[in-house]
Amino acid sequence: MIALGSDHGGYALKQHIIEYLDAHGLDYRDFGCHSTESCDYPVFAKAAAEAVASGECERGIVICTTGIGISIAANKVHGVRCALCTDPLMAEMTRRHNDANMLALGAGIVGPNLAEAIVETFLTTEFEGGRHARRVGLITAMEQ
Repeated sequence: MIALGSDHGGYALKQHIIEYLDAHGLDYRDFGCHSTESCDYPVFAKAAAEAVASGECERGIVICTTGIGISIAANKVHGVRCALCTDPLMAEMTRRHNDANMLALGAGIVGPNLAEAIVETFLTTEFEGGRHARRVGLITAMEQ
């Protein structure tokens, strides 16, 4: 299950990602927002991130205009490693090396086709473990 969240600036791209997930038979839960009416991204970042941190959802995708604010907000939730990615290589590396469990996208930065490629890479790339597991452990210890 994939947790989704966006603000008004990310709403249209989130809807596109929902169509992509539906077309690929992937389960998701949409934590809002549900329109282009102005709203506050931390509310939706927190809801999606808490679902990932609790294990209700395996991974999450959050979207605002730049991806910056919503990624910062998601990373405030204990147990979340949210990475802002602007291309598929970043998505691959954050999964392989950082075991990121959430992806942030900037709707004003990446278009729908690029976003699909980033999402696909993020969802299909596995964590390498090994020396990277030690580093992820050090990051996790910082949350204590």
